[in-house]
Amino acid sequence: MDLGLKGKVALVTGASGGIGSAIATELAREGVEVCLTARDRNKLEKVAGAIAAVSARRPAIHAGDLHEPDVPSAAVAAAVAAFGHLDIVVNCAGDTKRGDVLKLSEEDWLGGFALKFHGNVRMTRAAWPHLRETHGVVISIVGVSSRVGSAEFAIGGAVNVALMNFTKAMADLGLRDGVRVNAISPGLIETDRLGRNIERLMREHSCSRDQAVARLLAPRGTSRFGRPEEIGWLAAYLASPKAAFIHGAIIDIDGGATRAL
Repeated sequence: MDLGLKGKVALVTGASGGIGSAIATELAREGVEVCLTARDRNKLEKVAGAIAAVSARRPAIHAGDLHEPDVPSAAVAAAVAAFGHLDIVVNCAGDTKRGDVLKLSEEDWLGGFALKFHGNVRMTRAAWPHLRETHGVVISIVGVSSRVGSAEFAIGGAVNVALMNFTKAMADLGLRDGVRVNAISPGLIETDRLGRNIERLMREHSCSRDQAVARLLAPRGTSRFGRPEEIGWLAAYLASPKAAFIHGAIIDIDGGATRAL
């Protein structure tokens, strides 16, 4: 299916690996010019090279830490400088610490909100004037942990709930300004982050990898983890004119694991 994205320009945060790089890759396959941003320039260069190899498009890159308040506006400026305009922003950056909610430090909490929540807010605000001109799209990667509380993932859950509310708020503004705003909430996806969680379970329970995987899947009733490209496919569709009537939505993609409203 031709999604009608050829000639569009996207800025993707958290694009140095995992879901972010998968989304950037699928957008590039659809003919989108992509600007990648994350902290590690070397990883960004590798992702850019891989995308160029499969799409014949060489992404622009902008290395920066979204904990820092000035980085989002600089990344937006870099994307516009590289390609002349901006149509799509995908907020994918964010890694919050797991652990005993009573033992997590003040810095753990502040850091979790600084990167994933405040980074998203700043990026969306910085890009908004450009997206208003192009009737563009914002897509935020949230997480199904927003639906069900977990004592060991309290920071991530709280951040994701905040992002859900912010998505709805910006969608309200988007009705006036002609900018579509949606969010994707992935479940367990095969990324390096999931790999670290599996290794943690192996250590804590002195079990094999297969047993650790079973510990994660069994309570959810699913037979496998999701793949990053599956999130990429959904993001590309949401960014496209085919999804023009999807606005203010928060879409779970977790194989049916989340049963909460």
